[in-house]
Amino acid sequence: MIARLALTMFAALALTACSTMGQVIAEKEEGGGTASTYPVSFDDAWKISLQVFRWEGAGPIEQHRDQRYMLTEASLNLYSYGTLMGAWFTPLAPSETRVTVVTKRRMKTNVFTVLTESTYHDRFGQAVDILKTGKPLPNEPP
Repeated sequence: MIARLALTMFAALALTACSTMGQVIAEKEEGGGTASTYPVSFDDAWKISLQVFRWEGAGPIEQHRDQRYMLTEASLNLYSYGTLMGAWFTPLAPSETRVTVVTKRRMKTNVFTVLTESTYHDRFGQAVDILKTGKPLPNEPP
């Protein structure tokens, strides 16, 4: 009886502790996330973000190019229950784009995420440097 009650309470906690993609969008709309400006066009920023998410183990990427944002998630692995991620792009000039990223742990009680906002921007910066050399972005992370 006690075990059943404990299991029921744990299940209820797990269900209420889950983040949703709607929360990722809401956080961005409320001014959240981490932003940085890069010396790349919107098209290059879009291409780089797709690759950064792939490097970091993202699943399918939901692309809203006309609205200038993309959403994705990384699945459960050995140390995380998954991460929800979104990136938004604001062209500031033909060769300058502000990129804002929001990442959330799928389970709020989980300590680790697959990708942090700072790691996303670190990887993005690496990709900008690669493109500036004239090389294509590699399939594997640098």
